[in-house]
Amino acid sequence: MTSAANSDHSPRPARAGRNHTLLTTASVVTGLGSHGALIAAAFAVLEAGGGSGDVGLVAAARTLPLVLFLLVGGAIADRLPRHRVMVAANTLNCLSQGAFAVLVLAGEPRLWQMMLLSALGGTGQAFFGPAAEGMLLSSVTAEQAGRAFALFRFATQGATLTGAAIGGALVAVIGPGWVLAVDAAAFAVAGALRAFLDVSHIPPRTPGHGMLADLRDGWREFTGRSWLWAIVVQFSLVNAVVVAADAVYGPQVARDHLGGPGPWGLALALYGAGNAAGALLMTRWRPRRLLLVGTLCVFPSALPSAALAVPAPLAALCVAMFVSGLAIEVFGVSWMTALHQEIPEEKLSRVSAYDWVGSVSMVPLASALAGPAEQSFGRPAALWGSAAVVVVATAAVLCVRDVRNLTRRTKPVDVRPPNPGPPDSGLPDSRPPDAAAPPLPATASVPVPGN
Repeated sequence: MTSAANSDHSPRPARAGRNHTLLTTASVVTGLGSHGALIAAAFAVLEAGGGSGDVGLVAAARTLPLVLFLLVGGAIADRLPRHRVMVAANTLNCLSQGAFAVLVLAGEPRLWQMMLLSALGGTGQAFFGPAAEGMLLSSVTAEQAGRAFALFRFATQGATLTGAAIGGALVAVIGPGWVLAVDAAAFAVAGALRAFLDVSHIPPRTPGHGMLADLRDGWREFTGRSWLWAIVVQFSLVNAVVVAADAVYGPQVARDHLGGPGPWGLALALYGAGNAAGALLMTRWRPRRLLLVGTLCVFPSALPSAALAVPAPLAALCVAMFVSGLAIEVFGVSWMTALHQEIPEEKLSRVSAYDWVGSVSMVPLASALAGPAEQSFGRPAALWGSAAVVVVATAAVLCVRDVRNLTRRTKPVDVRPPNPGPPDSGLPDSRPPDAAAPPLPATASVPVPGN
């Protein structure tokens, strides 16, 4: 963070507490609504006569604009007051989800209409995500960072679990249209809360050289730090194979060997419980080597795929899911703390956008290839391959010196990008990727702030 933002004479800690409370409360509100709405949207498609392919099309319609507009969203969030970008994105999500609810309640929504409204929701998320992450990272001091991020993640993970459970029940009782309407209301409440965020601690933005110049500047910041791009590349692979294993192979293994969707739902719930436990652990634990500890905690992400490949009994699968969920939260908090420590405040949203793009870019491809891989090699071999990708990618990242050596700092420092070219040149960083620099935190995806 910049020295101005961390001045010892600034009243920032009080503001940080207020902002953290508002951000956490708003995220809990939307977490409760959005995860039920994901279930509601799928059942809305099915009740309209669609099949699993149509459900996939509606989901893809949300993902595509998310990938397309993330970088633009990051650049805009570093140009404008971030809370205004967040409120505008929440407004778009409220209106699109409200229209989706009206469409479903009116009866017989058409596929193209649901795809269009889902695409608007994805667009809102693309602008919201980088702004929200930048706002959260800029709202706490170095002393507050680890515990504040852990508490934020603990609250949002709890909202995710509760929202999915309540949403699924409400879809069965009152129908998907009303659950979508509740989600629209949640976006309205969250947007109102975020309008009260205090941004006076953030230094005024200096005039830039245009959107493309801002994106090039963010790219130099991203590629100039070996820990940063290495972990994002790692998670582009890890996220892809983990999501494919959970979304494609997990339900099939549960159907064939574990007794159906109930046991699989229990395993997923244990993963969420592990997330919450990991976040709770990180409210007390402050590992000195942030990225080394965080990266070591990515290895357990291979356990669920291995358990499904065997296939292991339900109890063993649940243990694997819980351990991997706990470990990945240790990584997530360490990652956020590293970003907070090393990235200049005025570039947080652009770096976050590059992180998000790298993290989700391979997921659609891996999901699409999961079926052909199963047909070619068999399901157990495909699952063992997923586990191997996690292990090999994580071991490779440990070869990066900055990942092993980055240490936690508690005293504020003036973080500057490593030796960039002229601001308007568009040239890459002239420093070799592995050249020595201040200990840099590794970051990986696991995008945190949701709508």
